[in-house]
Amino acid sequence: MSSSKNGVHILIFPFPAQGHILPLLDFTHQLLLHGFKITILVTPKNVPILDPLLSTHPSVEILVFPFPGHPSLPAGVENIKDFGNSGNAPIVSGLSKLRGPILEWFKAQSNPPVAIVYDFFLGWTFDLAQEVGVPGIVFYSSGALLVSVLFDIWKNFEAYRGLGYIEFNGLPKSPRLVREHLPSVFLKFREGDPDWELFRNGLIANGRSFGSIFNTFEALESDYLGFLKKEMGHERVYSIGPINLVGGPGRIGKSDNDANERVFTWLDECPNESVLYVAFGSQKLLTKAQMDALTIGLEKSEVRFILVVKQLTAQQEEQGFGSVPQGFEERVSGKGLVIKGWAPQVDILGHRAVGGFLSHCGWNSVLEAIVAGVLILGWPMEADQFTNVWLLVDSMKASVRVCEGPDTVPDPIELGRIINEAMCNDLFKERAKKMRDEALEAVKIGGDSTRDLDSIVRELAQLKS
Repeated sequence: MSSSKNGVHILIFPFPAQGHILPLLDFTHQLLLHGFKITILVTPKNVPILDPLLSTHPSVEILVFPFPGHPSLPAGVENIKDFGNSGNAPIVSGLSKLRGPILEWFKAQSNPPVAIVYDFFLGWTFDLAQEVGVPGIVFYSSGALLVSVLFDIWKNFEAYRGLGYIEFNGLPKSPRLVREHLPSVFLKFREGDPDWELFRNGLIANGRSFGSIFNTFEALESDYLGFLKKEMGHERVYSIGPINLVGGPGRIGKSDNDANERVFTWLDECPNESVLYVAFGSQKLLTKAQMDALTIGLEKSEVRFILVVKQLTAQQEEQGFGSVPQGFEERVSGKGLVIKGWAPQVDILGHRAVGGFLSHCGWNSVLEAIVAGVLILGWPMEADQFTNVWLLVDSMKASVRVCEGPDTVPDPIELGRIINEAMCNDLFKERAKKMRDEALEAVKIGGDSTRDLDSIVRELAQLKS
């Protein structure tokens, strides 16, 4: 692969949300392996997320600016995990106030960055890059279908505004989504609200960036990568995923070795592909009614399972969020395992005994399931999750939808039936393995993702300060 031996300097600007920052750090790791000089811009409370990268690459510079805050955010909130998805627009707005300090920092550098790679939520950075005269390159932690849908939505905003059901006829395979399943950034958008206008204008500006990098791969989304190349009018639309397969610097996890050992000892005793792993990402909490329905459904399914649940605060319990019902763990003993708190998801999915993943279908979880070759059972709730499930279930016929919506309470008997049928369906399992093989192919030497990564390295290595 090409590499930059002359320390070409790149500024990395992540958005402070777990699902956004980790893939961008995996990409940053690749740039460091190719000899680039890297500066990462974060606010103070997000510095610890960089620890695994820094332990592998002590040469990384960290540029820390105090978070300017926002009236709708409690003091001290600097990451989406502390507030939930409704914090996206205020955090983007708060970070945009760093434009002046970033410009000053650029001017003071003897060897300033020759490009800025920024998260797609931080599209206002495009103007900043233009002002300092360097290419702005967008990093998408999402799939190409989501971004195609967003491009189409902003382009046809007036036409789509009042529709309850939208058919995206301008996109490959004409995705169809009911209004409440559209991306959250569109559903929450408030016209005339300065924070939301800044957010929308940034997403539109992403289309004018010098280049776009996607954590996806050709075999999964070639139609939408091709569509975006046409939309943007150039070929600098790169797919480098699954980036965690290419190899990353390791990720932060609050690992409890004793608990992990118990999980893997249990898995070792289970037959191949017999276990369903159930987890809903780092942010989503189930209501008491949802948790009750889910646990009954798992019990009725007669399928072996691992269920990951969050430890609730007293306040969350008061708000109606649910934990595992009393007596459940005893009843399913031997058949099911409950993990409270953090779980080593990638390692569990990769175990030979795991055959399915009941997931909210956030993009990182989708890619982790694909890499593991396990069948995805989707329960999308917000953000990009409905578009991801449309791609997997309706377009590719490679996954199963078990429930939909953040507030929906599934019928537990029906849920148990769907789980049982899906886990016994060899055709779906074969399709999951085929997707895994395609992902592995993409990141091999000569594979599509490796070639695109090489192209980015070459493109950036040619830039001069």
